Amino acid sequence: MANSQSSDLLRTPLFDLAQEQKARFTAFSGWEMPVQYSGLKLEHQAVRAEAGMFDISHMGKFAFVGDSLIDTWQTLVPTDLSRLRAGQALYTVLLNDQGGIIDDIIFYYQGERERQQAIVIVNAGTTDKDKAWILSHLKNSSVEMEDLSQQQALIALQGPKAAKILQSLAEEDISTMTVFTHRTVTINGSTAFVARTGYTGEDGFEIMLDPDAAKQLWQSLLEAGVVPCGLGARDTLRLEAAMSLYGQEIDETITPLEAGLGWLVNLDKENFIGKEVLKKQKQQGVKRRLVGLEMSGRHIARHGYRVMFEGEAVGEVTSGTLAPTVGKAIALAYVPKSLSKVGQTLEVEIRGKAYPATVVKKPFYRSPHR
Repeated sequence: MANSQSSDLLRTPLFDLAQEQKARFTAFSGWEMPVQYSGLKLEHQAVRAEAGMFDISHMGKFAFVGDSLIDTWQTLVPTDLSRLRAGQALYTVLLNDQGGIIDDIIFYYQGERERQQAIVIVNAGTTDKDKAWILSHLKNSSVEMEDLSQQQALIALQGPKAAKILQSLAEEDISTMTVFTHRTVTINGSTAFVARTGYTGEDGFEIMLDPDAAKQLWQSLLEAGVVPCGLGARDTLRLEAAMSLYGQEIDETITPLEAGLGWLVNLDKENFIGKEVLKKQKQQGVKRRLVGLEMSGRHIARHGYRVMFEGEAVGEVTSGTLAPTVGKAIALAYVPKSLSKVGQTLEVEIRGKAYPATVVKKPFYRSPHR
């Protein structure tokens, strides 16, 4: 993962700052992104113990406004958005007609100021696809969409000390913000959209603001002792917390029920894309399940490795690592429902040899700070 110099890759507004901090870069979803600064383990542990920050400006950012915004979006996602109040957010998914996951997103409802407003954050690699899909479903509605992806920067500040550090920079009191709430906050004299959300399993915030204000915030966080973190630590942190990565645990061939995201699906809702397929799958039961695996040794089960049972290939690893906090080799994998119970012994084929693995409860790690 050496520095890439491809002119085809997009760069975030914080790219130059990452270069100054001697980050190592990698190509990711069409972007040249920092994969590591001071070292994956050090960055990972900083987030678990104190605070770390990530440049996540590569993610897609959409703003919506319209009289019937919530009603329109109710048909686009399986989650019930009607219970959202201004300043609240929900994690949900976009589904195709087969119930497969087009993307996982966060829907931030901003309430009604003349018309209903919302911000939606999507994955970097699916931004264009999501935009086209959403626009095609807004054609006959009064809802308008603005793409802020290139206009706004996004910083994730994560860890048990995140709230204290952010409060030292914010003019308003953020102590009352609970998980999955958001509000407008003044930081370093600039307006910022601040959400108490994250992708690490720790407490933290995701902060959207203008590029110049983002650079200033990054510098302020550095001065406050926050450790810059790359995509490497982001991946090990989310894996310990058993959070899905689009393109690995979830994609258009996998339903929320198979991916362990059944809690996102409200089949009592009147109508949404993919409902009939999910209703049928719920009645009949899923054939495969996403499980957590713990390897018996330190052999790492990587994405795409075969999961074996009694000499036969029965599934596939979606993600795997040697987890810094857990201190064990862990993985996520799809296996038949009959082999998905906690305690089930399986094997993972690594370079032609089978190594023992046990199905364990997810997540692999729960923060004592949340």
